[in-house]
Amino acid sequence: MSEMEHINLVETFSEFKEFKNIDRETLMRILEDVFRHMLIKKYGTDENIDIIVNVDKGDLEIWRNREIVADGEIEDENRQIAYSEAIKIEPDFEVGEQVSEPIRMLDFGRREILAIRQNLVAKVQEYEKDNIFRKYKDRIGEIVTGEVYQVWKNEILVLDDEYLELTLPKTEQIPGDFFRKGDSIRAVVSRVDMKKNSPQIILSRTSPVFLERLLEAEVPEVYDGLITIKNIVRVPGERAKIAVESYDDRIDPVGACVGMKGSRIHGIVRELKNENIDVINFTTNPQLYIQRSLSPAKISSITIDEENKRAEVFMKPDQVSLAIGKGGHNIKLAGRLTGYEIDVYRDTDLDYEDVDLQEFNDEIDQWIIDELKSIGCDTAKSVLELDLEELVRRSQLEEETIKEVMRILKAEFE
Repeated sequence: MSEMEHINLVETFSEFKEFKNIDRETLMRILEDVFRHMLIKKYGTDENIDIIVNVDKGDLEIWRNREIVADGEIEDENRQIAYSEAIKIEPDFEVGEQVSEPIRMLDFGRREILAIRQNLVAKVQEYEKDNIFRKYKDRIGEIVTGEVYQVWKNEILVLDDEYLELTLPKTEQIPGDFFRKGDSIRAVVSRVDMKKNSPQIILSRTSPVFLERLLEAEVPEVYDGLITIKNIVRVPGERAKIAVESYDDRIDPVGACVGMKGSRIHGIVRELKNENIDVINFTTNPQLYIQRSLSPAKISSITIDEENKRAEVFMKPDQVSLAIGKGGHNIKLAGRLTGYEIDVYRDTDLDYEDVDLQEFNDEIDQWIIDELKSIGCDTAKSVLELDLEELVRRSQLEEETIKEVMRILKAEFE
């Protein structure tokens, strides 16, 4: 068989140079499929046809086998050949023997070759799409680094190192994100969809998983599983809270995540456009968990309603704004982290908010203050806790005087 008769597809089909993400072997397998399909169409069956694939050379040979029958006895042109035809091929053939003949490219008509070509391109594209889909399906939740190829209003087109297209929608970008064509970009693979038969790979920078992976990359103890991330909640670009736990008492999980002088967390904060990251120790004690989750605010007391998953938190007035945080993010995130609906109250009935009676000496005469101190009332609340009758009974003061004193003291706490 001369070289010309081998069906060298790599040369015949210039399209092959375009297929980057497919290896020779797969290509030849697809090719054989396409030819078999065509041969079945042409001859009705491929049972008597051998296809020999040569991967290295990128070609294939096709042989058709027919049985020699006496002239005039042909029942199936595809499987049988007349004796008079067979001896033209080789003079010493006899009836009953097998003839194998090559099928050449020339034996296919122009339309058939066109069909083969189209079929091939379609099959290879399908294979490539499948491949991309499978590859990225396995990479959901992983960080990828790509290059910004195009920036549109609603999304950014990113190319990975194999020039595959990935999409970063506007909704998955951190508010402070700003990218130009050619920038390097890090994001987490959030999902892979099939859209109009093409795989669509959606990236995210706002997903809690992105923060989790960044933390794994910076903190070896998290990567090694010595520290467990119990929960992460984020308002992208504003604030995040991470609850961590370690089963090894020698490891301080918060310290390990933050690093010396914040060295480990700093890189993450920069990547997330200065998102404030609070790392707290996880605990199964809800009161303690809520208290930690509201940091940096300090708490006076908490009452928890387990059934409705609500918590009432009391704190000094100067701590309330800290607890709520800019834009209410701190309290919202604390609620999402702990799973409780948190209500914050200014706390006006706790002792440390009490005021020494001496401080009222500009409004209350000193002798009255001295009299109250003599019956053991030296702070405003200690007076207000007693009722009028008792104060009249125990002190040398007039009812009117006591009423006035109480009015002044009450005003302090309004």
